[in-house]
Amino acid sequence: MPWVIKYRPKKVDDVVNQEEAKSTVLTWIHSWLEGKRPTKKALLLYGPPGVGKTSLVESIASEYDLELLELNASDYRRTQDIRKTVAVASQKKPLFKKMIIILMDEVDGLSPRSDAGGIEELMKIIPNSINPIILTANDPWKDSLRPLREYVTMVQFKQLTTNQIIAVLQNICNKEKIQCDREALKFIAEKSLGDVRGAINDLEAVAEGYGRVTFNIVSLVVKPREKNIDLWRTLNSVFYAREFWQARKAVNTSEEDYETLMAWINDNIPAKYEDPEDVFRAWDSLARASIFLKRAKSGNWFLLPYIFDLIGPGVSFARKNGQVLRNRFSYPAKIKEMAQLKSVRENREGVARTIAKRIHASKRIVKSEVLPYLFLMMKYGDINRVSKLSSYYSFTEDQLRYLAGSRVKEIISSINREASNVKETKSAESSKHAAKKKRRSRSK
Repeated sequence: MPWVIKYRPKKVDDVVNQEEAKSTVLTWIHSWLEGKRPTKKALLLYGPPGVGKTSLVESIASEYDLELLELNASDYRRTQDIRKTVAVASQKKPLFKKMIIILMDEVDGLSPRSDAGGIEELMKIIPNSINPIILTANDPWKDSLRPLREYVTMVQFKQLTTNQIIAVLQNICNKEKIQCDREALKFIAEKSLGDVRGAINDLEAVAEGYGRVTFNIVSLVVKPREKNIDLWRTLNSVFYAREFWQARKAVNTSEEDYETLMAWINDNIPAKYEDPEDVFRAWDSLARASIFLKRAKSGNWFLLPYIFDLIGPGVSFARKNGQVLRNRFSYPAKIKEMAQLKSVRENREGVARTIAKRIHASKRIVKSEVLPYLFLMMKYGDINRVSKLSSYYSFTEDQLRYLAGSRVKEIISSINREASNVKETKSAESSKHAAKKKRRSRSK
């Protein structure tokens, strides 16, 4: 078991240097347990990564025998996802536990554009919840979170000091019976930038790789915590790693989402490994990581460290027979196709949305039952009828190109002619009406 999981706080007292935060959260939880629901039914725990926000909630759930529903905002960001999970859980009563705590991590990761509606949905759910809701964020002051801040009680988590991180690392070394120098632990703690989780990962990497933790080793191996390792360095570190910890750290510290990283590794395995057996083992490891990732997203987040192992070291050490080829990394076909099809998807959604609104049907029905016939009409139907239909629905030029293909110019010309004819007809009628009115005034 990874040390960051093995030595995760089991009790509230195990959470380091957050006495004020612990007091606030516990007082709030006690009011729920006593049947006195607080005015604000949600907390927003904020502070830098690795200071114990999630660990405190997990330890409270364990110590007080409460059911914990743990979600990550990056995977439950759409309005319908939040409605199906958080909204349902907010009104649910547990069968065996005293109460349900809903924990939603990394709400500051919600994008105001791509995840539009997610924050608004949380604001609807929180006031009516019969269960406590706890949100976490690294940066709570983002503009996108401004409306949400009025619905929550904010609780600050302080960054851990170097000495506090050293104490945690020393305790782990004692329990694992690992030889360690205090100067080495101080070096790791300083490079962690207050992230105790990252410091534990670095300690484990050195201890497993070298069997001891000395200043000479860590000064050469441990680098400052890099919050944004670019994709190329991540790929290089995975395919050319010589040590287990190097491959794992590359994946663990990369800010690329798991699906994107797996797509890049998947497409570049046959370009980097020449032996078929090496390729098979690497793909097998990646396939297992995909299964674990799916299970993790369903709420089993304790599987995440194993995903890191399968994506990083699993792929790196699948190579047993041949050398790593010096071919350049190629862009994943899946991502390339998705990028190329983005405009097609956008046009399809736009057409379906427009028609659905007019005929009072769902977009799903329009896509499955209307669009197939509309394609035939637009490509092979009478041009006058097609142009009138296009004008009625006000299709854009891109949407017409999506529906009619090469016939788009002909349809646009027909629409323009029809518009010109209508304009001329109206102009002639207006002139005729003016002349008639003039004759009437003369006769009087």
